[in-house]
Formats: sequence, structure tokens, C-alpha cells
Amino acid sequence: MSGRVPVWLLALTFTTFTFATDDYVIAGVLPAIARDLAVSEAAAGQLVTGFSLTFALAAPVASVVTASWPRRALITWALLVFAAANGAAALTSSYPVLMGLRVLAAAAAAAVVPAAYAVAASQAPDGRQGRYLALVMGGLTGSLMLGVPVGTWVGGWFGWQATFVLGALLGLTSLAAVRRTLPRLAPEPADGTLRERLAPLGRPQVVLGLLAIVATVLGSMMVLTYVAPFLRELAGAGPVEVGWVFVLAGAAGLVGGQLGGRSADRWGADRALLAGICAFGGVMAAFTALWELRPLALLVLLPLLALWAAVSWWIPPPAQTRLLALAGPAGPQALALNSSAVYVGVSGGGALGGVVLEMYGPGLLPAAAAVVEVVALALFWQASRLGRSAGAPAAQASAAAVRGREQG
Repeated sequence: MSGRVPVWLLALTFTTFTFATDDYVIAGVLPAIARDLAVSEAAAGQLVTGFSLTFALAAPVASVVTASWPRRALITWALLVFAAANGAAALTSSYPVLMGLRVLAAAAAAAVVPAAYAVAASQAPDGRQGRYLALVMGGLTGSLMLGVPVGTWVGGWFGWQATFVLGALLGLTSLAAVRRTLPRLAPEPADGTLRERLAPLGRPQVVLGLLAIVATVLGSMMVLTYVAPFLRELAGAGPVEVGWVFVLAGAAGLVGGQLGGRSADRWGADRALLAGICAFGGVMAAFTALWELRPLALLVLLPLLALWAAVSWWIPPPAQTRLLALAGPAGPQALALNSSAVYVGVSGGGALGGVVLEMYGPGLLPAAAAVVEVVALALFWQASRLGRSAGAPAAQASAAAVRGREQG
């Protein structure tokens, strides 16, 4: 099997890059939107919340509703809606209309992202599933490294409306790439009733696996959300320096995600998860120790910051691989719930990190994040244990059924 990456996989990666850029880039043009639409900056910030919340709620629903739809057609129509919503957003001067268009764009994204993960997982050759999933997820880290800064600069130069024009152009580019490269794949057979197809999602091991994913993202986002005040107090870093830290974090995260996917393929998901979470805990311990030595030069911290970003993005690919194994035939729906779990973790990380920041200051954030990651590891361990115990009776029942058919 050749190690070359298929072009259609790169097209799906660019598509996730497009959606993540469109979600996060609003933060860079919030003051201009608030000023022009005569709303507070807090209200303008709800444009991000509206997108994220819509995505979290719509992704699992869209995955179930569109399970039997041809993937190529689904992605095509959703990208058309996404591009149209962004184009219309550039023309509106009404805050309620803009919010409605953000919800529409998020719903379109929610239909595509789980389908992209499902296609990557189902079309991956043996032993490369983790790497394929990691590459599609790489669009998220790529948006932090490139898409969000570029979108912010475009909005600063040409006005916030140009940021939405950029979103529409990215959507159309993704559409062209998908139409040109993605093969016509037959939809997954929908065996049994809807309830029977969704039943695996109610298994305790799947629920615990999803909670573990929430915890892993939450722990990482506790630090990422408040990295600016943390680095200000630790190293005297200002907005310009923090901006470059985000670029570094995006590049390191992209590398870490690929390594996490490869580790899941080579070592197995459980060992890869253990390695990633232990490494995260080690980095957080180092930050906690360095806090007592402040102030430090930011240059000294850059290698540790890069390692932090790399191990943070190492974890999701093996987590997804483990979740797929736990969900069995409901894998595509589980991946949709995984996307929702990620957004819940992002929101929870900001909320819990804010409480820690307010009560104890930024110095305690790394230690608190490490504790949350230990909880995530415990949840994954329990999910795997339940999965193994549930697998034995299922295998025995299957063998009994085969013997019964043979005797009959």
C-alpha cells in the first residue's frame, strides 16, 4: 500500500479548515461588528456562541437524518448553503439577520463534518484509520495557524464584511475541491429500524467514551482560552507576542495531530491515549513549577508551549479511533456525537477555566487542567473495560447462533 495521501482526503481537510476558520475568525473582528451593528461586544460575541451551539446540537441529528444520503451530494449541497449564508452575511446590516445566517452556516457545517470523518474512517486502508482521521482534524489546527489570522487581517484592512466574503470564497473552493476529487460513494446500508441503529450509542462504554472526549478537550481549553493572561503574568507577553504563540501552537498542533494518528495505528488507541495524556500532564506540571520562577523570557517558554500544543492535538485522533471501536455499527453517528462533545468541551473549558482564573489566578490553570485530563484517562479506561466485558457475551451469542444454523 502506497503511503501517498489521496487527493480527496486533502479536500476534506480543507473543508474542515474552512468551517473552523469561519467559526473562530469572528473573534478577530468583534469590535468592528459591534460598532457597525450598534450592539455590545458581548452581544457580538454571541455570534461565535450561536455557531458553536448550533453545530453541537445539529451534528448528531444531521448524522442520523442523512445516514442514507450519498456523501458527495450531501457535502455539495451543504457547502452551497454555507457559502450562500456567508455571502449574505457580508451584505446585512441587521444583527438578528446576521445571527440567523450564522446559525444556517453552522447547520450546514454540522451536516458535513461528521460525514467527512465517516468517509475518512470508512475509506482508510487497514492500519491507517487513525492517520486519516488525524488529517481531517488537521483542518482545525490549520485554521488557528493560518485561517484565523488571515481572516482577521482581511477584516482589519477591508472591513468585517470582507471576512464573511472570505468565508464564502473558502466554501466555494472547498466545494470545487470536493466535487473534483471525492469519489461517488454508496451510502452506508441502514439496517434495522432507527432505534436499532442508534441503540449502540446508548451503551455505557460509548457514553463514557464521549464524556472522556469532553474532558480531554475541556482540560486543554482551560489553558488555551486564557493563555493571554497566563503568559502576561508568566512572561510579560502582550497581544502581539500572544498572536505569534497562536501561530506556533497551530503549527505544533498540526504535527502533534498527525503523530497522534500514527501512534493510534501503530500502538493501538489505548496506548496512544495514555502516552498523550501523560505527556500533557507532564507539560502542565512544568508550567506549574515555572510559575514560581516568574517572570521568565517568552523565548525560553516557546519549546514548552510548542510541546503543549502538540500533545493537546495528539490526543483527539486516538480518542476518535477508540470511540469508533466502542460504537461498533453506529460509528458514523458516534463521530457526529464526538464533534458535539468537542464543542461542549470547548465551552466547558472556557467556563471552568474562568472560574479558576477568577478565584485563584492564572497560575493554577495548568494544574487544574492536568487534573481534568486524569479524569478523562479514568473515563477512557472504564469505557474500554466495559467494552471488553460486553464483547465476550456478544461473541458467545454470535458463536451460538452460528452453531444453531449449522445444526439446523
